Amino acid sequence: MKIMIIGGDGYCGWATALYLSRQRYEVGITDSLVRRYWDMQLKIESLTPIAPVHRRLDCWQAITGRHIDLFIGDITDNAFLIQTLCRFEPEALVHFGEQRSAPFSMIDREHAVLTQVNNLVGTLNILYAMKTCFPECHLVKLGTMGEYGTPDIDIEEGYITIEHKGRKDTLPYPKQPGSFYHLSKVHDSHNIHFACKTWGLRATDLNQGVVYGVRTDETDMDERLINRLDYDGVFGTVLNRFCVQAAVGYPLTVYGKGGQTRGFLNIRDTVRCVELAIKNPAQEGKFRVFNQFTELFNVRDLAVTVQKKGKEIGLDVSIRNTDNPRVEKETHYYKAKNTCLLDLGLEPHYLSDTVLDSLLGVAAKYKHRIDKEQILPQVSWRR
Repeated sequence: MKIMIIGGDGYCGWATALYLSRQRYEVGITDSLVRRYWDMQLKIESLTPIAPVHRRLDCWQAITGRHIDLFIGDITDNAFLIQTLCRFEPEALVHFGEQRSAPFSMIDREHAVLTQVNNLVGTLNILYAMKTCFPECHLVKLGTMGEYGTPDIDIEEGYITIEHKGRKDTLPYPKQPGSFYHLSKVHDSHNIHFACKTWGLRATDLNQGVVYGVRTDETDMDERLINRLDYDGVFGTVLNRFCVQAAVGYPLTVYGKGGQTRGFLNIRDTVRCVELAIKNPAQEGKFRVFNQFTELFNVRDLAVTVQKKGKEIGLDVSIRNTDNPRVEKETHYYKAKNTCLLDLGLEPHYLSDTVLDSLLGVAAKYKHRIDKEQILPQVSWRR
């Protein structure tokens, strides 16, 4: 099967491209490389040194003999997108090609507009390209659990059956996004749902939790294939930040009360979830939603877990509560369903001592690259 990975130079996209290539899929990558440009603009960089994309792909081919096609361009440019897809002729499109940071989207008006234009226009261009040229193609789109917010009822997988004034219907689950980034994902979901219903397209929305981990079997093959590890206040994720802070003796910064609960999953499970969606495509006219996470943690418990593991390996790890730069509930009910991917055969990798050892080990190995000025939050929702 021919699979196009849009955003294949990014964190999830890179790991997925290598994994699918190793599984003998014919893989192409489309990427504008804008994420590298944003890093330069914000004066931040991955803790791990990321090789130029051509060097990454040359290394992969030299080691495995597997070629991955590369198309550099912006999917908000419709002419480029159509030309690229017609050259590659994909049977499935995996769409990671979006601005994915909530803090980035909240910097100011310009970044909010950039986020929504980039994400919505890119996705709309993909939908029209599918309608016009590849109506049988299956779209696997990366969504986010953040679309749901933190409702005081159980979170279903995309849809909820309600009864109102004696009538019953199954409707899209209500969304309560927490940033302009999360709002862009909600708008994407509505647009894809509409396109599937109206044009008979097929799509799977993977509402992903917080992803952690650097290592996969493929990226472990060579240092030049290493994946990103973002820890800064704009693109960094909470577990990455905690592990980097532990490695340099910086207190683990828990935002607010620390009761914020979210879904988490290992990067090894991300790539497997994408493959399961590809191998079991949605039916014609169907927009289905899978909640893609394996465990739930609140921020405080995650900090305590990192503190305990850090002390076991000789690190002096303390925890410090700090003002929350976000506008969010800091204690709340949170129960989300995640059975669809498990039913398809996902065998989860849980957050274990081995995983924490690996993350802390990577942080220690590259701690000479840590910029302590970038650890603390850089963006306030209230500003």
